[in-house]
Amino acid sequence: MMSKVIESDSQTIVHITMKLADGSAADSTKVNNKPAKIIMGDESISPAFEQELLGLKVGENKEFTLSANDAFGESNPDNIHYVDANKFSAEAPAKVGNIITFTQPGGVELPGMITDVSGDSVTVDFNHPLAGQSVTFIIDVIDIL
Repeated sequence: MMSKVIESDSQTIVHITMKLADGSAADSTKVNNKPAKIIMGDESISPAFEQELLGLKVGENKEFTLSANDAFGESNPDNIHYVDANKFSAEAPAKVGNIITFTQPGGVELPGMITDVSGDSVTVDFNHPLAGQSVTFIIDVIDIL
């Protein structure tokens, strides 16, 4: 029996660990033991990320680093918004570092990080927290569906 390999149309179950350029851990699916399902070719991950996965087999792991552009994209100044301080509450206070989820028209929820509070104006950054950074990924292939 041939062992399966990740191909351009595969669905795979993987653990993903992400590290920043300074070596600090950014996130890992291993923390809650909830592996990620990646559907190759659905454009949910960058073509460069997909290229790194091609040919891997169940049980293999791989470490690779992607530039910001191929990881979570560059930080986009259009994703930084100024929100009136009265839009915040005791449950979701306007405090620098807090991540608040805002409901967009159509019911889509979008998390944003508060980066500045100045008087009645609160600066909210809706870029991915890892945007603008190169990221090292460690992939452990659990299954290929």
